[in-house]
Amino acid sequence: MSEMVEIRWHGRGGQGTVTAAKVFADACLSGGRYVQAFPEYGPERSGAPLRAYNRVSSRELRMHCPVLKPNIVAVADATLLDAINVTDGAPDDAAFIINTAKDPKEIREKIQAKPTQKVFTVDATKIAIDCFGRPMPNSPMVGVLARVSGLISLEQILEDVKKSFGKKFSQKIIDGNIEATRRGYEEVREG
Repeated sequence: MSEMVEIRWHGRGGQGTVTAAKVFADACLSGGRYVQAFPEYGPERSGAPLRAYNRVSSRELRMHCPVLKPNIVAVADATLLDAINVTDGAPDDAAFIINTAKDPKEIREKIQAKPTQKVFTVDATKIAIDCFGRPMPNSPMVGVLARVSGLISLEQILEDVKKSFGKKFSQKIIDGNIEATRRGYEEVREG
């Protein structure tokens, strides 16, 4: 792992994007890393675009500002690709994770990713509906991020999803989120 990995999340209010950033940070923290997870809201309403950020490091984090040069960009709602430039500030070796049923090559063209950048897709919304009956892509996206980043193992992320969701939800919802996270990890496609 490089000294520090910065992640920028794009989503809409109500999709669980901020929760996904927090769950991922908790899992990295449990894995012995230093972490930050914080949201950046616009108009605070359901469906409004938002950003959330993670920083993960092997050393103590002392910076407290938005992520401007993300190593990984996770997009929980592909409709945002038509509204914002998700590649803004991303370095030449950045990775993009997009929640869509489309092929990664098609998304690569759409966002005009550089040849050295990686593009991953996963139908996180379909996975969520299959696993717990709601179009909440956060759990599958966390699974994908664990795999793409290599920062934490599948076992570690599943344990932390169980811990995070166990405080608020029924066993059926917890099990659904665990399965959605596993499927996101397994079903991600690269192109």
